[in-house]
Formats: sequence, structure tokens, C-alpha cells
Amino acid sequence: MFISFLVSVYYSDSAQVPLIISAILTALIGVFPLVFVPPINQIFYKEAYVIVVIGWIAVCLFGMLPYIFWTEKITAINAWFESVAGFTTTGASILNDIESLPKGLLFWRSATHWIGGVGVILFVLVVIPALGKTRMSLSRMEMSSLAKSNFNYRTNKTLKVVIFVYLGLTLAETALLYFFGMSLFDAVTHTFGTVATGGFSTKNTSIGYFNSLSIEIVIIVFMFLSGMHFGILYTIFTFKGIKWYKSSVLRLYYFLTLIGIALVTFGNKGNVYETWGESLRFAAFQVVSIVSTTGYGTCDTTLWSSFSIIVLVYFSFQCACAGSTAGGIKVDRIVIFYQSLRRQVLRLQHPQAIIPVRVDGQPIDEEIVDAVLLFIFLYVIILFITALGLSAMGMDLTTAFTASAATISTVGPGFGEVGSMSNYDIIPDLGKILLTINMLLGRLEIFGLIMIFFIKSWK
Repeated sequence: MFISFLVSVYYSDSAQVPLIISAILTALIGVFPLVFVPPINQIFYKEAYVIVVIGWIAVCLFGMLPYIFWTEKITAINAWFESVAGFTTTGASILNDIESLPKGLLFWRSATHWIGGVGVILFVLVVIPALGKTRMSLSRMEMSSLAKSNFNYRTNKTLKVVIFVYLGLTLAETALLYFFGMSLFDAVTHTFGTVATGGFSTKNTSIGYFNSLSIEIVIIVFMFLSGMHFGILYTIFTFKGIKWYKSSVLRLYYFLTLIGIALVTFGNKGNVYETWGESLRFAAFQVVSIVSTTGYGTCDTTLWSSFSIIVLVYFSFQCACAGSTAGGIKVDRIVIFYQSLRRQVLRLQHPQAIIPVRVDGQPIDEEIVDAVLLFIFLYVIILFITALGLSAMGMDLTTAFTASAATISTVGPGFGEVGSMSNYDIIPDLGKILLTINMLLGRLEIFGLIMIFFIKSWK
């Protein structure tokens, strides 16, 4: 908030007072635990869960302050929605005129993406290393078990890997966007949205505002990279010599993305775009944007063919890889689900056989397999309940269903009234609260949030 205040001072805009007041209030309340809570060297898992969940909610609550203090036109519920959408890297917005916001507030809005992308708690664990052993428990709660299974490092090393990759992607993309014509301010804010796979833009028409093929290609590349496992990116960037390209998860991620681009290009050729080149350009950007859960847009996808829209809806479920800043079911779970299905078929053929679920030749713990299947089941149930709730509030089927899918997957844009060139302002206040719960469920991998309601059973 203080850095955003400095940005506001530099541009002499109207967000200076709201940002500095928000920074002071947040800092003062943040001091209380340091003064009144005694230092603790070790915490239990249930305490770690409570810290992570309440930490996320508290951060989102304080993230509301700059919006509320800036103007009375942004209600508390709308400010809450914008803050949660930022920190969870969903990128859904209630703002009708983004470009009317002062630069300082736009910077804060994009910064919530960047902080939320790496994980608020994980971010604090790296910035404030004085927590000692407590870091171990907290990092376990913050990172999904699926992501940790691919990190072959100790916790401290994992934290360094995440930050190394995150900062590296941020600096590289900022430099490239600036080189290809963006202002430094736009380059930084759009990089925050890309690397965090968030999608908050400083322009009403998102990336379509720039109408630049070179800028779109840069963002496509970094959206795709940000959807990959950070541990694998680290091995690539540091030339470790590990044969990462043999990973079945990565191969499926590449293959399905290319198939998706080809299908959407084919579906829009002649119906929406006249040339193959134009169709490929918009298809590639939107497919990678949805797959990575970034949600940036270069066109209005609600005008696309039904075939292309269905392809994008599928990718809003699947999304990218575990160990990245993306949300959704994730490719890793798709692979394990397929292998589990294959095992079930083999068991029917050979009832006495002991057949473990394997990925890349390595057996997967039954605990992880069960968690994956339960996650997918809960994901579908939550999506259905949310869509049902929105429908009861008067939303049409397309809007209700895709808004539910876009928020639990942290994708951002859906279809219908919440398309890529629209926003969520049309959703009733109760619906906005419901969707923010969806965002938090998606960001905390469902179990992270619902676990807090079962703390008593841990005794």
C-alpha cells in the first residue's frame, strides 16, 4: 500500500490520501500481534490451517480499504469482491470504467495479484524468515500436496525456488513489454497480472486496447510459462539437465493447449474471422489465457461460435499445472484421474491383481489418489450449488454456470453477462458474496478452506 502511495504521489492523483490511510491502519493493526502475542517456536497443523485461512480472509479485508476510502461509489461488497478477486488471482471485476481509477489505485489493484499469486502466507514466510520452525507447518498448509509432490527440495529451498522463478518471470516480462511499446506503468501492472495468472488490466478493453501482435505474443508466452510447475521452470532456467520434457503432466499440458488452439481456430474461421491468421491470433491468446487462468482478453469471446465457447468452458475446468499460480482442477489431477480410471478397468479384468496408480513410472500414494478424486467431486458439487444459487437470483443459465466455473477456477471471465469484455457488476450483492467464497475455495484448493469448519474433530 505504501509503494502504491508513492506511485500515487509520482502521478499526483487522487488516491494519495486513501492509500496512505490504508497503509497506516494496516500497519498499526499488524503491530498488535508482534506486541501482544508471545513468540512460538512450533505450531500444530490445525493451528497452521487457521492461520492460513484467517490470514487470507484478513488480507482480503484490508485490501478493501483503498477502494472504500477513495470513493463512496464503490460499496463495501464491491470493494470486498474486487479485493478477493485480486488476491485470489481470479481477475473478476465489478468496475465499469477501469481507466477512470487513479494510477496509484490501479497499481494497488494489480499488486494484489502479484502478492496473491505467490500466496500471501508464502510471501510472508520468505520476507519475514524469523518464524523459524513455524515456517515448515505454514508452508505445508499453503502449498497443495499435489504441488509439493513435485518439489524435490526441502521447505527452505522450495521457498527460494518459488521466489527465484516468480521474480525472474516478473523482471523478464516487464522488460519485454516495455521494449515492445507499453509504458513502464502498464508493463509492470500487466506483468503482475500475467505472472500471477490474475488478469487485472489497467484498460477497459484489456490487452485488446494495445492491438499489438508482439505484446500479445509476449503475454501468451508468459501466461503459458506461469501455468507450469515452478520447480520445473527452475530446473529449466538453471540448466540442471533434468529431463523435464519427459513429464507426462507437461506433455499433456502442451498437447491439450495446442489442440485447444487448433479447435478454436477452426471453430471461428469463417464464422467470426475471415482469415486463418486472424483466427489463430485470437484463438491462441484466449485459449492460453483461460488455460493459465489469467483471464486477459483481446476480443469479446461471447460472440464466438458455440463450438469455440464449449472448448473454452472445458479449459476453464482443466486449467494448468499444480505448483503454479493457476487455479482449477489442474492437469496433474486429470492425469491421476485417467490413471485411476485405467486401473479400475484393469481391476475389472483382473480382480486379484494389485495395480498401483503410476505417473511417469512412479507409484502415487493412495492418499493422493483419493484426495484427487474427492477434489474433483467437490469441485463439481460446489460449481453446481453456486450456479443454482445464481440462477435463483435471476441470472440466466450461461451467466450462472460460467460465472461459477470462472470463480472457483480463478479464471475470471465467463460468458453471457460476465464475458471477457464485461464485468461482474450485474451480479446481485448476495451473488457477489457467494462468488467470493468460490474464489477463496478455488485459491485454497477447497480443502484448505473447508478444513477450518472441522477443527473440533482434530482433538
